[in-house]
Amino acid sequence: MACASCSNGKDGLPKGCKNNGTCGTDSCNKLTVFDWLSNMELPSGAKGFDVVEVRFKNSRKEFFKNTEELSLSIGDVVATEASPGHDVGMVTLTGELVKVQMKKKNEDPYGDHLPKIYRKASQKDIDVWQGVRDREEAVKKRSREIAIRLGLKMKISDVEFQGDASKVIFYYTADERVDFRQLIKEYAYEFKTRIEMKQIGYRQEAARLGGIGSCGRELCCSTWLTDFRSVKTSAARYQQLSLNPQKLAGQCGKLKCCLNYELDSYLDAVKQFPKFEDKIQTQKGFAVCQKVDIFQKKLWYAYENEASNWHELDLDSVLEIIEQQKQGKPAASLEEFKVEPLSDQVDVNYENVVGQDSLTRFDQPKRKKKRKPNKRKPKANPNASNTNTKSKKPSHRKPNRGPKKKTEQKEANTAPSNKPKKPKNKKPRPPKKKDD
Repeated sequence: MACASCSNGKDGLPKGCKNNGTCGTDSCNKLTVFDWLSNMELPSGAKGFDVVEVRFKNSRKEFFKNTEELSLSIGDVVATEASPGHDVGMVTLTGELVKVQMKKKNEDPYGDHLPKIYRKASQKDIDVWQGVRDREEAVKKRSREIAIRLGLKMKISDVEFQGDASKVIFYYTADERVDFRQLIKEYAYEFKTRIEMKQIGYRQEAARLGGIGSCGRELCCSTWLTDFRSVKTSAARYQQLSLNPQKLAGQCGKLKCCLNYELDSYLDAVKQFPKFEDKIQTQKGFAVCQKVDIFQKKLWYAYENEASNWHELDLDSVLEIIEQQKQGKPAASLEEFKVEPLSDQVDVNYENVVGQDSLTRFDQPKRKKKRKPNKRKPKANPNASNTNTKSKKPSHRKPNRGPKKKTEQKEANTAPSNKPKKPKNKKPRPPKKKDD
């Protein structure tokens, strides 16, 4: 958020506009269209387009006719026509660019069916609007408790109050048809207002609530994506992705919208390659395609009787083999066109290229340290013949190596000893008396 209302509040907590990622003052609004025609002047005598775009909670936007010819600009809070009463929203687009947006959404710019703008919102309208917006979280929690108590298979994803508090809209998702007769009665008794239920899809729910995707960025549907195109599993097959639902599904539970972003590029690249199921003929036999690498333009083929032995070929080599096959002169074998490994062509060392450690340094198990040999004596054999003798504690003295020789005994007797001699019969001195 980048507007002034998002400054820090008390105790260092962010103040914010409490719109769950959608700026309340429209300074950092998601899905806002840049008005690149704002600085262009109309020809003399031409009248400006009198329809404006107004945004309500989250990404809901509608077009209203400015019949009162009010001077409106982006960010103005206005009271608009609703049934019943009036609603309060914020102007997000004015001028000639609104006509472009209406044509994009297949709406008639000059139709009489458009609702009207009553006035600019007064302070009383804004106070009532902010008051009901603060109640939405408590109402959503209570509505979920009632739906669970009634045992309905549905999920209340969001709640939106009308600007004058005369109606509340409950957005829900469900896989099956839901009976609302008892639910609406309890909602009307509990919240004392008119109730309207709107079912939305799982993609629309993710767009309203927002979140962080597996790529680490905000969801595309909640930031800039305005239309939801169907995503098929064939998009993953063309891009050679494993059909793992945990990786291919987004937070909405459906296939990720980003699978369609690069699909056209893959389809253009695949046109250069032969079909995956086509076999190529050689004098050695027929070969079947096992794998395709679109980026490096390489294919792997294996003979029908040697499925485990793959041969790596370039795209040009495969096209050459197919051309020879069409002319009735099949190639001798795949080994003639086999690509040599990179290690045989150029001696390249990929280890630590950019000054980083190896990415697989934690994959190798640690080496076990060699234990030092045990210097202790071996334990006594329990099956020894002498069982009556008591077990003695092992002595730490050096073993007796037998009697010394005579020459060693003489040298030991004649050698001068370095030990200090003890004094003979010396009485200890009495302690000195201290002077009083």
